[in-house]
Amino acid sequence: MTLRLRHLSDERAKNVIRAAAKRAKWKPAKRPGVGYGIGFARYKNTGAYCAVVAQIEGEEDISVKKLTLAVDVGEAINPDGVVNQIEGGAIQATSWALKERVRFDRQRITSTTWSDYPILRFSEVPEVEVELIQRPEVDPVGAGEAAHGPVTAAIANAVFDALGVRVRNLPITRDSLIAAMELTL
Repeated sequence: MTLRLRHLSDERAKNVIRAAAKRAKWKPAKRPGVGYGIGFARYKNTGAYCAVVAQIEGEEDISVKKLTLAVDVGEAINPDGVVNQIEGGAIQATSWALKERVRFDRQRITSTTWSDYPILRFSEVPEVEVELIQRPEVDPVGAGEAAHGPVTAAIANAVFDALGVRVRNLPITRDSLIAAMELTL
């Protein structure tokens, strides 16, 4: 986090990172099999600012336990709607990061039904906290998909914190963890 803050000049960007880190009580003591990661993005470089702290557990299969987000959309016309949008995006991004992928063989797509397509189950949904930074003096921007990129980055960074391996292909599965570990040998 310190490195990221040092290289940012945008105060709003710094504020969302600090807000997410503070709310998540960044960074707890190291525990085996538990990792913490942070991610940040400004949606399409002109939209909402969003920072995320992810807490994960696991060594073979990764589970996201908690996501703490801070978002700045300027003046939030519907604050509850913004929070709901960010929560939904965070959960969807978690599913993308850990489960979702289209499967295919040499000739066709093989994941053609919902039962064939992996998706996060309700029992796997992490705790999600969102802090909305209200800026009534600033024109509003959309919340849209602001959480997707930073959530995925935070999860990947938390995996690195827990396991010491960078996974660069999604979804982050047991197979992708093994492949990433083999690259570091």
